[in-house]
Amino acid sequence: MDPLSDVLSVSGVRGALGNRVAAGGRWAMALDDCAGEAVLHTVTSGSAWLSVPGRDPLELAAGDVVLVGAGVRHTLGDSAVAVGPRCDRAAAVRRGRTGEVLTLGTAPATTGVVTLAYTCDRTALTQVVLGLPDLVHVRAGTGTPGLDATVRLLREELADPRIASTAVLSRLVDVVLVQLLRAWLDTRPATCRGTWLAMTQDPVVGRALEQLHADPARAWTTSSLAGAVSVSRATLARRFPAVIGQTPAAYLTTWRMDLAAVRLRQGREPVEVVAPAVGYTSVPAFTRAFTRAHGQTPGRYRTEARRAAQAPEGATA
Repeated sequence: MDPLSDVLSVSGVRGALGNRVAAGGRWAMALDDCAGEAVLHTVTSGSAWLSVPGRDPLELAAGDVVLVGAGVRHTLGDSAVAVGPRCDRAAAVRRGRTGEVLTLGTAPATTGVVTLAYTCDRTALTQVVLGLPDLVHVRAGTGTPGLDATVRLLREELADPRIASTAVLSRLVDVVLVQLLRAWLDTRPATCRGTWLAMTQDPVVGRALEQLHADPARAWTTSSLAGAVSVSRATLARRFPAVIGQTPAAYLTTWRMDLAAVRLRQGREPVEVVAPAVGYTSVPAFTRAFTRAHGQTPGRYRTEARRAAQAPEGATA
């Protein structure tokens, strides 16, 4: 089983190409209206400065990749206190949709940046992207061959679009995120503490996580889970909450509620089918657990989810 793939899918993580930036001289680009998105920047040439309120400015070199958390206001520019012409956000959005290069600055371009954006379902209880630090930075030359290769493929596809480039780019955008997370875990494992990804770094908890995701409907107990990963009950009971802040039972309940929410949104199965599929032999017990987790009964949740899906984009209740 691959729990990370599971969580990325269930939490609805979706990536999109943002902007291709070519900048030179004095320039700055403020990103302060992306509350629902995590933004990834990869510097393809030259250098740039990343400024986040309340943090020391960060100099980025060619080959650096940085993910800025959802809703974190930040500025890219030519210096730590960039005051050059600021980009036209409306123009940036238009160019992002068409793949045009966004040219910034007062001189010929010496810096290239590719920006990607990631959204997710904020109602999901199990999260990866929303649980990351405000900045995840992997410096050039310290990452993994996979990250370097994926960024290179992304850059080459943008520079020389060919048949099915849209399909290729949409997949590369998703792969870049996974490769960044892999590189971050490999190079900065201590910084992932307190995030969902920390579970993958503990061999005991990681094996337990795989078991829970492989068979979430099973009537797991801490003892049976410990036996499945060949450790004592006391060891698992100590290490699991130390890593994730939840007991195995609490994590399993949360994961079951996320799986149930997906089935309710996307399918037409009655609650009597969904409940046992996620480990509940009693429909009333499932209904109580789901209502505690999502604030609505399963039936109400399904109705509201379908209504939201059918509403015109930008419509409000």
